Amino acid sequence: MNVSVPALPRPRLGAAALAAAGVLFLAYPLVRPYADESSLAGAAAMASQAWIASHLFAAVGFILLTLGLLALHLVLNQRRTLHALVVTWIGAGLTLPYYGVEVFGANVIGHRAVQEGSTSLLRLVDDFRFVPAAATMFAAGLVLLGVGTTMAAVAVWRSGALARWSGVPLAVGFALFIPQFFGPPALRIAHGALIAIGGVRLGLELLRAR
Repeated sequence: MNVSVPALPRPRLGAAALAAAGVLFLAYPLVRPYADESSLAGAAAMASQAWIASHLFAAVGFILLTLGLLALHLVLNQRRTLHALVVTWIGAGLTLPYYGVEVFGANVIGHRAVQEGSTSLLRLVDDFRFVPAAATMFAAGLVLLGVGTTMAAVAVWRSGALARWSGVPLAVGFALFIPQFFGPPALRIAHGALIAIGGVRLGLELLRAR
């Protein structure tokens, strides 16, 4: 006797993951406190709950991005989407440990600097941010995320099943992830908005593909 198995709602779950990732990447720079990180105001910013929340938003966003691209691969079933998924997974894996240090390490240092009323401890933040192994792994992870989302955008463009440009904003957002760190808060928020638009737009296309 043949038993029919209902199809999994892959596009719906993938769409939700992509949209949620986009919203979280916008919340990340919106919630993140900004201050001179060599000052006690910067220490207070790092010691705040907003610092923890904002960086956790980004960390969860990276995870949801990979789940969204998994759904994209299941929908389009192309070799290119599989490659995009694998590259993005590796990129997220290389990026997340650095965010873990930003979330918890900088927060602990900020608390201690505020308690002692001294900025000398804040040098430790740059020490772990720019140690060669950590910085290289972080940069490599973000580059791979840009490459992976670009590969996904190319797959969407050539698929004929989804709107051709629907993967472009997300790819551009991740291609600009490293440069946006060197911009002012307004630019970083605009970058988050670009990724939010990209995640929601591609998510809507996945829903349309059901």
